[in-house]
Amino acid sequence: MKFKSIVLIIIIGLSTYLKAQEKPNIVWIVSEDNSKHYMKLFDENGVPTPNIEKLAEKGVQFNRAFSNAAVCSAARSSIITGVFGPKLATHYHRSEQKISLPKNIKMFPEYLRDAGYYTTNNAKEDYNIIKNDNVWDDSSNKASWRNRKNGQPFFHVYNIGTTHEGQLHFSEMDINSIKTETDVETVFVQPNHPQTKIFKYTNAFYRDLIVKMDGQVGELISQLKNDHLLENTVIFYYGDHGGVLPNSKGYLKETGLHVPLVVYVPKKFKNLSPFSAGTSTNTFVSFIDFSATVLHLAGINIPKTIDGTPFLGANISKSTLQNNETYGYADRFDEKYDMVRSLRIDNLKYIRNFQPFTVNALMNEYRYRQLAYKEWKNLFDNGKLNEIQSQFFKPKTPEELYDVENDPYETINLANNPEYQKSLKQLRNNLNSWMTSMPDLSLYPENYIIDKAFNNPIEFGQAHKTEISRYLKIANLQVIPFHKALPKLKKYLKSTDELDRYWALITCSSFGTQAGAFSNQIQQIMKSDPLLINRMRAAEFLGITGALDSSNYLKDILYASTNKKQALLILNTIVLLKDYYQKYEFNIDSKKLDQAVFENELIQERITYLNN
Repeated sequence: MKFKSIVLIIIIGLSTYLKAQEKPNIVWIVSEDNSKHYMKLFDENGVPTPNIEKLAEKGVQFNRAFSNAAVCSAARSSIITGVFGPKLATHYHRSEQKISLPKNIKMFPEYLRDAGYYTTNNAKEDYNIIKNDNVWDDSSNKASWRNRKNGQPFFHVYNIGTTHEGQLHFSEMDINSIKTETDVETVFVQPNHPQTKIFKYTNAFYRDLIVKMDGQVGELISQLKNDHLLENTVIFYYGDHGGVLPNSKGYLKETGLHVPLVVYVPKKFKNLSPFSAGTSTNTFVSFIDFSATVLHLAGINIPKTIDGTPFLGANISKSTLQNNETYGYADRFDEKYDMVRSLRIDNLKYIRNFQPFTVNALMNEYRYRQLAYKEWKNLFDNGKLNEIQSQFFKPKTPEELYDVENDPYETINLANNPEYQKSLKQLRNNLNSWMTSMPDLSLYPENYIIDKAFNNPIEFGQAHKTEISRYLKIANLQVIPFHKALPKLKKYLKSTDELDRYWALITCSSFGTQAGAFSNQIQQIMKSDPLLINRMRAAEFLGITGALDSSNYLKDILYASTNKKQALLILNTIVLLKDYYQKYEFNIDSKKLDQAVFENELIQERITYLNN
């Protein structure tokens, strides 16, 4: 009996070991801040990346892969949960307060660990979420698959920071002293950028970084090869979002969202891919699909809480992969606020600007460390840009529509073109349906979400679906003629719901001087509304239209704020009016600020900019 028990234990152990071996190892190689536009594999204006190209020769090249957010923490938060950011309140960058995940939502490596995988991350996380200890076996700059148990399958993430935005914070002295391998004279500069020495150098310098990053990709693949793991390992290479030349990272342009993606599936697991080795596909895939895909590759049931769908794994076929659309979102990036959503279907890209009076070029301290940003703004101020190059510095329209195959840098807005009205309405309706189905929490101001929703954003959203739907309808008055919107705006400006008034004020600002008939009523809101940010939105309208000098009112509203995110939003309006509308001068008296407000780093950056 004792001998039989020992044999049984050996058989069970061997069976478990073989079963584990049947599961593929999965490795993600992630490069920061690079869209597909800088790599010859994906774009004629890119540079050769021999290691990634070699991976593609034996793998699958995804020509239509997208981040759902154009900035790091928002993009990575959606990847790690498989949940759209505006639904989970993980879409602001960078969130100083992290959300609590509902009990039924996990960071997906937890499911891998439960299934016996060794999970490692080297080393960047940057999630807007409170993380528990069950996500990674090791998350550090020493994390490696080599520390797993013998025969244990692994999931490993390797992050390459070589191409990060911060690498472009060089000086004019560097331009004269550091020679680039990429030819500065012949390098491609996209048409919405000025064709200057600084922009040419920045493009060349960045392409050199892409080449360096490719070498690091090759080094990691060599480590896998030396460890005899290539034939058991599915390898993803991708960029973590677009960037970082101006008007890419942080913006919902293709240069901010369209990322490179190559996936290598070894022959042993070729049944897990519907694509033949060495081929490319135009199937649309998004970051929201990545967690579902990894779980499916590992043979793990995909939780119903995950918004994405797998594009690799058992029983996935080309016929089931009919997706041709991708959604995007951009809200606050550090101290700069906006609210933008996008939807691309096939070659048509729809962008919805919920605060169209906000200028894309609005000051952001981190972005403007880059010489190209500084020069671009200086050229605009001195009237030295053409119409296309100037778009970045002007108010937007509520809706933008582009044919991105024929206009890859989104310079010709087709939203008013009669030939595209049917497509425009379809895309508008699809986007609205997506926002209401989540629902999209950005219809509430950020400080409200933090105070009311951060303990359980999903539950909050479901409980307030009716209100969110109504706020969206008020915002969408922006896309109809003003004479049709007028009676509804009149009603909502008097609503007892404070956020009805909030969105009515934003919508009035989107119409600008057309909404001048409301000026007296909005003045009263500025002086007496019980909600401080409604008073701010009223002052914003009056400043945009020039109906009244609201600069002193805005300063008093700022001094009255005791909430950091509320004060940051007020400062956003102050900077907007200073730089792009009435050119008000604001000298902020820091002593009059609430102490907790003043101590916030992003607020200090805004005040330093305003006072200097």
